[in-house]
Amino acid sequence: MWVCFSVGAVGVLLTWMSVIGTLIVPRPTRSVVSEVTGQVTAKLFLALTKPVTAYETRDRILAWQSPMSLFVRLLVWVALFDISFTLLLLPFVGDDMWKAASEAGSAMFTLGYAAPSNVGNTALVYAAAITGLIVIGLQVGYLPTLYAAFNRREADVTLLVSRAGSPAWGPEILVRTRYGMAAQDGTTELGELYRTWERWAAEVAESHSTYLTLMWFRSPAPYSNWLISLLSVMDAAALQLSLSPESVPNTRARLVLRMGFTCMNQVARAIRIRVEDDVDPDVPLEVSFGEFREAVELLRAVDFPLEVTAEQAWPHFRGWRANYEKVAYSLAYAIDAPPAMWSGPRRFVYEPVRPHRPLNRTAKEVRPDDPQLIARRRRPDLP
Repeated sequence: MWVCFSVGAVGVLLTWMSVIGTLIVPRPTRSVVSEVTGQVTAKLFLALTKPVTAYETRDRILAWQSPMSLFVRLLVWVALFDISFTLLLLPFVGDDMWKAASEAGSAMFTLGYAAPSNVGNTALVYAAAITGLIVIGLQVGYLPTLYAAFNRREADVTLLVSRAGSPAWGPEILVRTRYGMAAQDGTTELGELYRTWERWAAEVAESHSTYLTLMWFRSPAPYSNWLISLLSVMDAAALQLSLSPESVPNTRARLVLRMGFTCMNQVARAIRIRVEDDVDPDVPLEVSFGEFREAVELLRAVDFPLEVTAEQAWPHFRGWRANYEKVAYSLAYAIDAPPAMWSGPRRFVYEPVRPHRPLNRTAKEVRPDDPQLIARRRRPDLP
């Protein structure tokens, strides 16, 4: 029976380490319980969505994955504590398993129907009662922190929709910025955007590597996504640095790229995705030169200030994107991100979705200065 007591003591200790490491320690910590419950929940939802072909339907189902993983993890913690305290109580109740389980459950869930009968099990019953209250309290207190970080993340993701479309795409940011203002104002506006997303990336790196569940929390809109939004801003910065190297927000573009792939690398390491620290800038990209040239022609059609040709810019763009393309694609695959352009493969078969561009209408007629019409008049072959 004292062997059971020892096993129970180890169980309580390890479960407390899992709870504290997951909910309190402000850095990534390895928790077997969190990892296993997350993997089991992910496999369950993968099986549920495997026959689903429509992305919107998949997204509605996957929206439940992260909340369910939180719920399952809490149930596992409570069950482990209950079993461990049952084993601890065995020597003090005459090896009566049913009585030990009854006292442990009564204390853990503060039901109070099984009173302790001696000093030994009295101390353990009080310990079990305090444990149950603390674990539930920590989980309840954890949720506001989690959702506060989620709300901060989603505010800028939602704001980006008007700049980058939905799903977001890097070239679209530059096109829409050029649509709405003069060249000088546009570069200033891009500098402010890069400043905002540099800070956003720093916050996400800290919150998502500490609270891993946040990575699988999906945006309210099906085609909005934190990773795709960050990738689009980084692609916009890489495009501008390679095509307009003398532009005003040059420094800001470099800073948002640096913070962006630092964020992706930190988050990827937290979920054990392999990250290369020293990437070869000449490594081939998944994005082809043809796709890059199509984006350049789209920018040219709206008179975006281009200082070099697509051929001259391509090596520089490739050098920038090599730093983050592979890790971005791995993360997008892991979290089933929306099937945006330039965002890599998924678990499901899909065609990349171009950003939605609603027509700018006055009453029922399209305005003559509508940016889509301007681009299509100049280059009817463009999307």
